[in-house]
Amino acid sequence: MGLADWFETFNSDLRMIKTTTDAISHRYKTMTSRINLDFWNINSDTQNSLYVGSYGRGTAIHISDIDVLFVLPVEKYHQYNKYTIGGQSALLQEVKNSIAKTYSTTHMRADGQVIVLEFTDGVRFEIVPCFLNQDNSSCTYPDTNNGGSWKVTKPRAEIAEINSANNLWNKNLKRLCRMARAWKDTWDVPMGGLLIDTLAYNFMKTWEHRTDSYLYYDWMSRDFFKYLSEQNKSQNYWLALGSNQQVNRKGPFEYKALQCYNLSLTAINYEKDYEWSAKQKWREIYGTKFPS
Repeated sequence: MGLADWFETFNSDLRMIKTTTDAISHRYKTMTSRINLDFWNINSDTQNSLYVGSYGRGTAIHISDIDVLFVLPVEKYHQYNKYTIGGQSALLQEVKNSIAKTYSTTHMRADGQVIVLEFTDGVRFEIVPCFLNQDNSSCTYPDTNNGGSWKVTKPRAEIAEINSANNLWNKNLKRLCRMARAWKDTWDVPMGGLLIDTLAYNFMKTWEHRTDSYLYYDWMSRDFFKYLSEQNKSQNYWLALGSNQQVNRKGPFEYKALQCYNLSLTAINYEKDYEWSAKQKWREIYGTKFPS
């Protein structure tokens, strides 16, 4: 099995299995049906809902934290915006009560900006009720923190941009995003999913082999770690791909990226004559899902 096969196998093993995605889809449609019945008085398991976050962008590697937006009628915004205090909390509670009609035995709580459902198989949904703005793209959603406020998110723009770039670049962008998540898990790197996707996108825009095959994934890894290691350590936020909204730094990641850049140099040096040693170096970077 050659270099391209190593990385192709690794990327395949990072993907969620079909039984898991089927279970997620079933729960998503069930909740969508409930929300549509209670808030829109329609029978639909597809309208007024959207996968967002890493799962919605197609870059997730874990079954936890499935982020979902539920679009509600604008009348609900006017109803709760009239509250002097606590309108955002009351809205979350109403949506929580609706979902509880279907998932009454599932552990559920309202938490800041989301309603959290935790299933016994480890799948965790984070549901955000929202209102579609007049641009038909951005959404206003409630934040119960600090007395309550309304905030704006633009996930459709982020999803559209990553899908477009991924198709343009031979599917390499999303694969890099997933590989970076494996690195994050292995090295306990303090980076959120949107920052990973944004920096991977920024890197790929100018990487000369962005349309090439798995045969270049060792170089892609090396060059991406070098790119991460050279980020401005005093920079606190970046502009998210597609939406240009601020995505904040959670902590320092540059030094761990530099360490893995150096490990990747060793791995590449081993690849010609010492395949086993090369793979052990890639496993040191990416974890045990990389083939041994």
